[in-house]
Amino acid sequence: MQSFELLSQKFALHFDQRHFPYEPASLYEPNEYFLKMGGKRIRPVLCLMGNELFDEINPDAWHLATAIELFHNFTLIHDDIMDEAPLRRGVETIHAKFGDSTALLAGDVMLVTAYEYLNKISPACLQTILRLFNTTAKEVCEGQQYDMDFSKAETVGLKDYFNMIKLKTSVALAASLKTGAILGGAGERNQNLLYEFGKKLGISFQVQDDYLDAFGDPEKFGKQLGGDILSNKKTFLLIHAIEVATDKQKKELQQLMNNNAADKVEKVLQIFQDCKVDEWALQLKNKYLDEALVHLEDIAVLSKRKTPLQELAHYLVQREY
Repeated sequence: MQSFELLSQKFALHFDQRHFPYEPASLYEPNEYFLKMGGKRIRPVLCLMGNELFDEINPDAWHLATAIELFHNFTLIHDDIMDEAPLRRGVETIHAKFGDSTALLAGDVMLVTAYEYLNKISPACLQTILRLFNTTAKEVCEGQQYDMDFSKAETVGLKDYFNMIKLKTSVALAASLKTGAILGGAGERNQNLLYEFGKKLGISFQVQDDYLDAFGDPEKFGKQLGGDILSNKKTFLLIHAIEVATDKQKKELQQLMNNNAADKVEKVLQIFQDCKVDEWALQLKNKYLDEALVHLEDIAVLSKRKTPLQELAHYLVQREY
C-alpha cells in the first residue's frame, strides 16, 4: 500500500500534461493556465487509494482520477466567477485575467474533457461509475447553490449548514473513494462503508477549516486570520455561537456583523471564546473523525491495507494550515 504523498507524486507526473487542443488558443490556453496553478489534488489521489485498498491499481483508475480532478477544476473556475474572486492560490483567476465569458466557456470545456476521460474506462464498470459521478456532480452544484443562498439569509440553522457542507465538500471526497473501490473490485458493502468514511471525513475536514480561519496560527495558516468573520461568512463557529449566545452576546454579534470596525475580528473571536465555540468545534471535528474511522475499520480487508487512509484522515483534520 502506498502513502498519500507517494501517490500524489505519481498522480502529478501522470496529470501534468496538456489536456486540451492548441486552437482556439483563446479558449484552451486559459484552462492550461488554470491547471498550472496546481493544488492539493486530494480527490483524485483518494480515488487511487480507494482502488488500492482492495487491489493493485487498475489502469482505468488513472483515467478516472484525471476526470475527477478536471471536474473539480471546472467547479473552481465557476465558483471564482460566482464569488467574483480576483485570486486563487495567489494567481489571477481565469475570469479576472481573461473575462467572464471566456471563463464560463473554459469551465464548460473542462467538464466535457472530464467526461472524455471517463469514457476511457472499461465498459464493465463505466455505467456504475458514471451514475455515481453524475449524482455527485449534481449534488456539488446543489451545495454551491445552498452556499450562495446562505450568504443572503438572515440566519442559517446548523442542520442546514451540515447539509450544505455534505453536498458541496463531503460527497466529492466520498465518491472519489467509492469509484476507486469499484475499479478495485470491492463488494457493495465495502463500497458503501468507504463512501461513509469519505463523507464523515469531509465534514471533519470542513470543521477544521472553519476553526483554523478563526483560531489558527497565523504563521502556519499563511493568511490573515478571521477572513470568514470579515466577510460575514456563516460557518460552523458563527452558527453555533448564535445558538448558544446570551441575548446580549447575540445583539453584539449582530452589530459586529453589520459593520467592519477595525476590531471586528478581535471582538467576534472573544464572543466565540466566551461561548466556548473553539472547544465545541474541536469536539465536533473529533466526533466526525472518529465516526469516519469506525466506517473504515468495518471494511473487510486486512488492517494494514487501511493504514494510508487512516494516516491521511488524521493529517487532514489535524493540519494547522
